[in-house]
Amino acid sequence: MWAWTLWMLPLLCKFGLADLPAKPENISCVFYYTKNFTCTWSPEKEANFISYTVRRTLCYLRENDTCISTSKNGSSCSFYSRITPPDIYIIQVEAQNAYGIIKSDVTYWDLYTVTKIEPPKIFSVKPVLGLKQMVQVKWTQPVLAPKSSTLNYTLRFRAVNSTHWMEVNFTRSCVNEEEAYNLTGLQAFTEYVVALQCVANKSRFWSGWSQEKRGMTVEEAPHGLDLWRVLRSDKVDGKRPVQLLLKKAKGTPVLEKVLGYNIWYFPENNTNLTKTMNTTNQQPELYLGNQTYWIHVISYNSLGKSPEATLRIPAIDEKSFQCIEAMHTCLTQDQLVVEWQSSAPEVDAWMVEWVPDLDSKPLAISWESVSHTRNWTIQQDELKPFWCYNISVYPMLQNRVGKPYSIQAYVKEGVPSEGPETKVENIGVRTVTITWKEIPKHQRNGFINNYTIFYQAEDGKDFSKTVNSRILQYDLESLTRKTSYTVWVKASTSAGGVDGPRINFKTLSISVFEIFLVTSLVGGGLLILIILMVAYGIKKPNKLKHLCWPDVPNPAESSIATWYGDDFKGKLNLKEFDDSVNREDGILKPCYSPNDLIDKLVVNFESFLEVVSTEDPGKVWENILGGEKNEYVASPNRPYCLAVSAEIPPGGPQCLGSGMLEGTCPEAREQLLPPAQSFGPDHLCEEGAPNPYLKNSVTTREFLVSEKHPEQIHREV
Repeated sequence: MWAWTLWMLPLLCKFGLADLPAKPENISCVFYYTKNFTCTWSPEKEANFISYTVRRTLCYLRENDTCISTSKNGSSCSFYSRITPPDIYIIQVEAQNAYGIIKSDVTYWDLYTVTKIEPPKIFSVKPVLGLKQMVQVKWTQPVLAPKSSTLNYTLRFRAVNSTHWMEVNFTRSCVNEEEAYNLTGLQAFTEYVVALQCVANKSRFWSGWSQEKRGMTVEEAPHGLDLWRVLRSDKVDGKRPVQLLLKKAKGTPVLEKVLGYNIWYFPENNTNLTKTMNTTNQQPELYLGNQTYWIHVISYNSLGKSPEATLRIPAIDEKSFQCIEAMHTCLTQDQLVVEWQSSAPEVDAWMVEWVPDLDSKPLAISWESVSHTRNWTIQQDELKPFWCYNISVYPMLQNRVGKPYSIQAYVKEGVPSEGPETKVENIGVRTVTITWKEIPKHQRNGFINNYTIFYQAEDGKDFSKTVNSRILQYDLESLTRKTSYTVWVKASTSAGGVDGPRINFKTLSISVFEIFLVTSLVGGGLLILIILMVAYGIKKPNKLKHLCWPDVPNPAESSIATWYGDDFKGKLNLKEFDDSVNREDGILKPCYSPNDLIDKLVVNFESFLEVVSTEDPGKVWENILGGEKNEYVASPNRPYCLAVSAEIPPGGPQCLGSGMLEGTCPEAREQLLPPAQSFGPDHLCEEGAPNPYLKNSVTTREFLVSEKHPEQIHREV
C-alpha cells in the first residue's frame, strides 16, 4: 500500500504543476524619455485566463509599486508615474491563473542605458554656394531629449535614382535647438534623399528615422559629348540632309544642365566655307554638299562648356571599308548580347545602333559607342518584348566609318497576334494556287519560322503542307474534280502558331485545256472540210457551181425562138422588155405592153399557123413545145394564160387555119382542146401571180389568146 502511494505521488505533483501558467521570459524594458517606463515579455500562447502583474522596485528611493497588464495578449505593461532618472529599477513579472502564481526571474534596469528619445526633424537640404559636390543638412533637436546629454547621430543618404543607402555618423551636444551637417563627396547636379536618427549617450536604444528630405548638388560644366550621324539618301535643293545625334559621353555622370549646343561645319578642303549653328535640339539636321565635311560640336551651360566632339562625314562617292564578317545574338538571364567577328585587328572602336522595326514611321535611333571589345550587351528591361529590333554595328578606324553589319533580334517572342490573310488563285480541275500575305511587323511578335497550309475536303478529310517563312504561295495538287474545299494558313514562331481566316473554293468540273482541246478538234475538222471543198471547187469548178447555185433556164434561149425565124426571135429579145419589167422583192409583176405589139404578135402567130398547117401536125407541135408537155409562159400584159396541149388530133390543121379565127369549125377547136386538156380553173393565172418556174428569170414569154370574139378578130385581120 505504501509502495503504491509513493509511486503515485510524483505523478500527482506533475499533473498539478502542469496546470500552473508558464513562467514569463525575455523581459525587456525601455525608458521613453519623460513619457513612461514600459516592460515587455513573452506571454503564454493561450493566456485568456492568465493575468500578469509587474512589480517595480526603485533602488534609490527604496519604493516599490505594481502594474497590471491591460494589453490584449498580456505582453506589456507601462509605468507613468514616479520616473526619476538617474535610478535603477528592479523588475519582476508574475503570472497567475486559477491554479496558482508563477514569478519570473528578477531583472535590473539602469534608466540611462534604456532611455529612448524621439527622432530629429530635418527642415533643410541645400547646396552651399561656391562649394561643389556637397549639401548642408539642417534639423531641430528632439523635444523630449536630455538637455545635458550628448546625442549620437547617424545620417543616411542615396541618389534619387538609386536604391543603395550610404551612412555617416557624428555627435552633437544638446546645447542648441538647431544643428547642421555638411554632407560631402557627392556628385554634381544630382538629387539626393537624406534621413537622420539619434541616440542618447550611454543608451542602447536608437530613435526612429526622421522623415526623408531631398536636396540637389550644384551643377558643373559639361564633361563630354558623344556625336553620331544618320545619312539620308534623298536630297533637298541639291543638298544631302545629315541628321546629327548628340548625347553625353558614355561613362560621364550627369553633373550639369546643358543649355545648348554650338555646331560648326565646313568642307574638308576649304575651311573658309565654315557655317555655324546654335541649337538646343539634340537631333539637329544639316544640309551638306557632295564632298567630305568635318563637324565640330560643344555643349555649354552657365558654368562652362564641354570638350569638343568631332565627326567626319564622307563624300557621297567615297567607298567605305568592310571588316565585320559575321554577327549573332544570344539571350542571357536578363541581357541581350551581340557578338561579331572582324577581319581587321587594327579596328578596335565600334558604333552600335538599334531601332524598332515597325510598319509605321521609324522611331528615334538609339546608339552607343563600344571600344576594346567585340561584343555589346544591353539589359532586356531597356527593350520592349515582342518587338523586333534592327541592330547595326559600324566599324570605326580613326575618323573613318566602315560599312555596317545588321541583324534582327527579339528579347522575347510570342505567338502572332493574327494569322495570315489567304487567297485562292488559278482554280483548276485538280490543282489550285494558295497565296497569303505577310503578317504586319507589329503583329508578328517573333520570327516567323514556317507556314502550314491546311485544306479540308467536303467529305471531312484534311491535309497539311509546311513551307518555310520565305514562301508566300503554294500549289495544291491531286485534288478531286468538282469538290468543295476549305483552306487556311497557320503562321508559327518559336512560341507557337496562330491560324488565319478560312476560305472556301470548289474545283472545276472541266479544265480550260480540255475545253481548248475539244474546240481545237472541232475547229480543225471544219477547217479540213473547208479546205477539201475549196480544193474540189478548184478542180471541178462547174460541178461545184452547179451544186451550190443550180442553173435557171433562160426563156430567151428557148426553142420557141426558132419557130418563126429571126423576126420572131427579135420580137422576144429580152432587151426590148427591160423597161417593161418591174421587179420588187425578187417577184416578177405583169407589165402592160402597147397594143400594136400585141396585135403584131397575134398576126405573126396566125401566119405561123398557116405555114405549119401544111406540115406534119405532130412534128410541128413537138417543135413548138420543145419536146416537153404543157410548157407555157405567162404574158406580161394579160391577166390569164392558157395551157397548150401537146396532142393534135388528125385533121386539126384544117380547122386551125381558118375556122378557129372565124368560129366556123367548132369540132376542130374541141379536138385541139379536148375536155381532159381544156382550160380549167387550174390553168388560169390571176393578174400579178408569179410563175414559180420563171420566178428568177429576167424576162417572160407567153402565147397570147385574144379576149375578143372570133368575129372581131376576123374583122381586124
